Amino acid sequence: MTSHPHNDTIHRDPNGHLDVQRLLSNPTWSVASLLPPKDQQAPTSEVSSKQLHHLLRLSALPPPQDAAEEAQMLSTLSSQLHFVKEIQKVDTTGIEPLRSLRDETAQGEKEAELGLEALKGALGQEEIKGTHHKRIRRKRDKRDGLEGKKWDPLGSAGRRTGRFFVVEGGKDG
Repeated sequence: MTSHPHNDTIHRDPNGHLDVQRLLSNPTWSVASLLPPKDQQAPTSEVSSKQLHHLLRLSALPPPQDAAEEAQMLSTLSSQLHFVKEIQKVDTTGIEPLRSLRDETAQGEKEAELGLEALKGALGQEEIKGTHHKRIRRKRDKRDGLEGKKWDPLGSAGRRTGRFFVVEGGKDG
């Protein structure tokens, strides 16, 4: 793989800030540069036909219908493996791993931070219950028409015995 050193000093404005639009308008590499050349003969596949069928079975994918389709699958898989190997060659020394797909700049972190103002509504819905073992509970919403009414869980039971409902078993005999 040919290395394309990235020199962002070319893409800085007079104040020394990175000109992102200019940087992105002139890419220094492409995904195609990581794929095997099209004019090159397909290298002998690193994956055998037996391994391909095993991978397809593990993936719950249908096997190839004929030899031509199998050859195409092996070629595609070989190209994908070549791509992964080229990516693995990239020197990432000194580059911090990506923690997540979000804005990890200082400004992005600040925007994602939850402050007291954002939590006031949720904290206002809490109340402390208990005398000896105090617990924080969420206040229950009053539902229209249900205030003062007692809920009867057995009201719709087909059969009951005392304060229990009876479920018929499917056991034969």
